[in-house]
Amino acid sequence: MTSLNDAILNAHDQRDQRALVDLYHQAAQSAQNIDEACFFATQAYIFALDTGHAKTAELHRFLCDHNREE
Repeated sequence: MTSLNDAILNAHDQRDQRALVDLYHQAAQSAQNIDEACFFATQAYIFALDTGHAKTAELHRFLCDHNREE
């Protein structure tokens, strides 16, 4: 996950919110447990909402399915 972490940090440095959606989504998919997955998915969802990203509905659905969003 180090290279993914580096990519996330770089995207933050570049203020690339669209990339952050994809990177946090990728981190959620490779998480070790559901709490970690939901944390990363929440980060992705926040940036998705800000950018109108195509993954917004998918992320919302994932968070609802795991009782993290209404």
